[in-house]
Formats: sequence, structure tokens, C-alpha cells
Amino acid sequence: MNTVVAEQERRAVDSRVVLGIVSVGVLLSSLDLFIVNVALPEIAVDFAGARISGLSWVLNAYAIVFAALLVPAGRLGDRGSNRTTFLIGLAVFVLGSALCALAWNTGALVAFRVLQAIGGAMLTPASLGLVLTATPPERRAMAVRLWVAFGGLGAALGPVLGGLLVEIDWRWVFLVNVPIGLAALYFGWRLLPNTRGDGGPLPDGLGALALIGAVASLILALVKGTDWGWSSPGVLTAFAVAVVLAVVFAVSSRRHASPVVDPALLRLPNFALMVGNAVLFNIAFAGMLLSVVLWAQNVWGWSALKTGLAIAPGPLLVPIVAIAAGRFIGRIGAGPVIAAGGVVFGAGILWWALAVTLTPDYPGGLLGGMLVTGLGVGLTLPTTFAAGTAGLPPQRFATGSAVLSMARQLGLAVGVAVFVAVLGAPVGPDATLEAFQRGWYVIAGAAVAAGIVGLAARLPRPVAPNTAP
Repeated sequence: MNTVVAEQERRAVDSRVVLGIVSVGVLLSSLDLFIVNVALPEIAVDFAGARISGLSWVLNAYAIVFAALLVPAGRLGDRGSNRTTFLIGLAVFVLGSALCALAWNTGALVAFRVLQAIGGAMLTPASLGLVLTATPPERRAMAVRLWVAFGGLGAALGPVLGGLLVEIDWRWVFLVNVPIGLAALYFGWRLLPNTRGDGGPLPDGLGALALIGAVASLILALVKGTDWGWSSPGVLTAFAVAVVLAVVFAVSSRRHASPVVDPALLRLPNFALMVGNAVLFNIAFAGMLLSVVLWAQNVWGWSALKTGLAIAPGPLLVPIVAIAAGRFIGRIGAGPVIAAGGVVFGAGILWWALAVTLTPDYPGGLLGGMLVTGLGVGLTLPTTFAAGTAGLPPQRFATGSAVLSMARQLGLAVGVAVFVAVLGAPVGPDATLEAFQRGWYVIAGAAVAAGIVGLAARLPRPVAPNTAP
């Protein structure tokens, strides 16, 4: 009996160590989705003659490559070793960060951002695979919620940290990753468990290439639709390529003995539901974050740092709510918690639509909605990942989490595109307020729709190790 208890305690300590180490990598990867935005004006000044249209690829290249490689990287981690995949990914990310800080022009910076994205795509699914493997089944839901919460901190710290670092030099936006990443590499090499994958034949190469191309083309069309025009040849071609490659991927996955994403994953409890929820909720999340940045900076005339500080209270609530939500899930189930999160998030957005005015008013305008949306994110995102991964067999931990992460990235890209399209190009203060209110109503609707989709979620028993699809 004492031996069993000792083993359980040892595993619990190990799982906390694993969560702490991999969360650093996830935080850095998530941080880079938000921190670089505030540095673009300074980069444009430093790179004399650089155009914003060219610098936009500093953001777009990262988003496209990161989303496109998540699932193939997760499948390779499941087949080989999530520890090795995580450490290689983190090393590549740190190297890319150091090179970004040394970039001499826009082309070099974009190329090094691609290197960062490759590392981020490798470490993200492998990190959750390591957490799930190291954590006893009865504690996995809480571990997943904490893993997601650390990623959510990137949204809170990104604008604030970016604003502070840009005051020194924009290159510190990238340099800050290096010492933190190296420390995580050192402790990860020494302490992370060396979990072996399922082996077997190499994953479907054609399917992997088709999936990468389909996701990259879709994200490209979404992020450049406003700049190029939604009916432009470039955007229409990108959409068409995405559809064709998606069909190739689906056909290849059904026929190949070792598909990148086994179709059986979609039949697991909650998985397909949570993929849909992740897309819808992150449409709302991306629209929310973009809208508050645009409103605070362009309408109220706030600095990037002041805007980041104004945003921070909401995301900082996420880890607290993520931990507390575990008690509610045990009492009422995952579905009602996810549904409540969607409704609460939508209520925070409606707060802005009804309370925000052209006159700057942080306590009575932005702050209330920011806190309420933070509560909604804390209820929804961690619970979505916990419910989506609960039925995964250990041999598919990284692949399944990668699919959910990819769905999240797709939602973020769609959310930005939708809000920009709804916002349009209003002329004059009153028209601007009406345009933002219209956009906030659309965002709130997406959040409620995500809650409705998630209402049916249940937390199933984890699948036994020998029953992988």
C-alpha cells in the first residue's frame, strides 16, 4: 500500500515538473503571436524604407507556418518521442529568436520568423503530449486547463511586455526569448521523461504535404483578404488551392495505413465537437483582441503600452478561473461550463457595445468588458482542451492536441478577417462607433454559438493505452 502511495506521489511531482518546464515553451510560443505587433512601427523606422505591407509578413509568416505544421509535427511526436520533438522544437525556436534579433532587413526577419514558427509548431503539441503522459488520468483535466492557461498568459503579457521592450530596442522583443528558452532547454534535457512513441510506419507523406498546403493556403487567404481584396485572383486562388488539397488530404487519409490524422479520431467522444468549438470561440477571441487594440489606439489615441496595460486584467484572470472551473466541471459537467463561458464572453463584448463611447472612459467602458471576457475565456478555452483530449489514447496525445491547436489558429485567422470586414472603412467618429458596435455584436454571436456547440461535451474516461485508433 505504501509503495503504491509513494509511486502516486512520485508521478504527481513528476507531472508538476513536466508541466512547469513545457509551459515555458508554450508561453514563449504564444507570446510571439502577440508581442511582435507593437514592435512593427519601430522596425519600420530601423529598416529605412521598409513598407508596412512588407512588414506585415513578419506576423503573417509566423501564423501561416505555425498553423500549417502543427498536426504533422504532432504526429511525428506521437510516432517517435514527444520529449525529443519538444526539445528540438524549443531549440529551433530559441535559435530563430536570436536570429530575429540580428536581422538586417525585412526579408531576413521574415525568414527567421519562419524558423521560429517551425520550432513553435514542434514544441506545442509535443508539450501537451508530455503533460498528458506524465499526469495520472484522474488529474489530466486540471493539467490541461493549466497548460492552456499558460498559453493564455501570452495574450496578457504580449502587448505589455512588447511595449516595455520596444522602449529599449525592438530587438529585445526577440532577445527576451533566448535566456528563458535556454533555461527551459537545460531543465527539459535533464528532467523531462523520455516517452517512446508508437513507432510503426512513417506517416502518410502525401497527406502531410496536402494538409500543410491546405492550411497554409487557407490562412494566407484569410490574412491577406483585406489587403488583396476578397475577390482578387490571389485570394480566390488560395481558397481554391486549400479546397483541392483538403480533398487530397481526406482521400489519402482514408487509404493510407498510417494517416497523419486517423479518421477514427473524429469519432472519439467530444473531439469533433471541441474542434468546432475551438474554431468558433477563437473567432470571437481574435475579434475581441483586435477590436480593443484598434479602439484604444486609433479612436482614443492611447499608446501601445497603455493599451497593453488596459488589456492585461482580462487575460490575467484566465489562470485563476481555469483552476476554479475544475470544481464546477465536477458538479455540472464540462458542457455547461463551456456553454456558460461562451455566454459570459459574449456578455463582456456586449458590455463594450453598450457602454463604450468616443470619450475615453476606462473604468466604465473597457475595463468591465475586459474582466467579463477574461472570465469567459477562463471557463471556455481550458475546458475545451480538457474535454477534447480526455478521450484520446496515449498514442495520439500529441496529434489530437495538435488538431485542437490548429483549429484554434484557424479561428484566430477567421476572427481577424471577419472583424476587419465588418468594420469596413468608416468615416467620422459617429460612423466609427457604429462600425465597432456592429463588429462587437458579430463577435458576441460567435461566442454564444461556440457555447451552444460545446454544450453537449462530456468528460469521458481516458482511453486505455492499447486501444489507439
